[in-house]
Amino acid sequence: MQIGIPAETVAGETRVAATPETVKKLTASGHTVVIERGAGVRAAYIDSAYEQVGATLTDNAYTGSKIILKVRAPSGDEIKQLEANSIIVATFDPYRNPELDAFAAQQVSAFALELLPRTLSRAQNMDVLSSQANLAGYKSVLLAANEYQRMFPMLMTAAGTVKPARVVIMGVGVAGLQAIATAKRLGAIVEATDLRPTAKEQVESLGGKWLDVPMSDEEKARAAEAAKSGYGWQPGEQYIKDQAAIVDKAVSNADIVITTALIPGRNAPRLINATTVAKMKPGSVILDMAVETGGNVEGSQVGETVVTANGVKILGIPNIPATLATEASALYARNVLNFVETLFDKEKNLVLSQDDEIQKALLVTHGGQVLLKRG
Repeated sequence: MQIGIPAETVAGETRVAATPETVKKLTASGHTVVIERGAGVRAAYIDSAYEQVGATLTDNAYTGSKIILKVRAPSGDEIKQLEANSIIVATFDPYRNPELDAFAAQQVSAFALELLPRTLSRAQNMDVLSSQANLAGYKSVLLAANEYQRMFPMLMTAAGTVKPARVVIMGVGVAGLQAIATAKRLGAIVEATDLRPTAKEQVESLGGKWLDVPMSDEEKARAAEAAKSGYGWQPGEQYIKDQAAIVDKAVSNADIVITTALIPGRNAPRLINATTVAKMKPGSVILDMAVETGGNVEGSQVGETVVTANGVKILGIPNIPATLATEASALYARNVLNFVETLFDKEKNLVLSQDDEIQKALLVTHGGQVLLKRG
């Protein structure tokens, strides 16, 4: 079967959906792999590296390809290039994507990788959200440190003592945990908060301080139930007020704040308002990792560094994994390969089945219909 790897067209997207490592495995399984010239160059994967493992270079990877692998879903005229009844595996931002009907009209079976059920153990090696968030959490600390005009670690010098930076991480998922670990390695004092009480042990195991918010027994039960899905819970009014007070105090005293909170299919929750930002010290830095989906921080802007009246920098850096394109592509491509392998049976026959819990969860268009429930 021919598998096509087009170049990414979204501005700033430097990743590629297949690397020489994964292409070699695909060709070893009997597939023909065609890759658009230059598709991997921005991730440091040159054309000759793909040729050496059996890929064919092309000017159009869509032509004749039964399966298309991408980082970002095709859009506009790209969709029209998809072969009828072909398969596209990519990230779609499906709840916000206005072009799902176009995929359905093209009779395309579209798999949105970010819909992967994270509670399934057999799906862990396909989890693109986790693999990319891990890298983003690491790089977010470095990006914030680059803007911060002081040092992270404490130093004792003849000229005086350098105080350690105080870092607050809001949202302790995969990205948040990696951010905690990275900030600690750089020598900062780290505090963290999350809606999931179970995150406390993880934070403390990495050397961070847990910003504890009092919870009733009912709230603890609801939070524990929500944690089974891998996501946060919807807190009550009193909890929100208590959390806001604790967060306001911690953020006001912080030198670096990194927010990571995302809710699938919805705008990012607002965690920091302008009133709190106004209390921060001049030179403090906030990095809003959720800026592309509405932002956790009031005033953050996609692709911009906003400097407030009191001298606080708010970084709205989009697509942070793309700043680590080589490693991000390597992990993403392995996730994709692991998923693609599930589409074939032992006899190497393509099998699309909505009885398969992973395929069913990821399939957003099929048979001329949009399967995703929106709204």
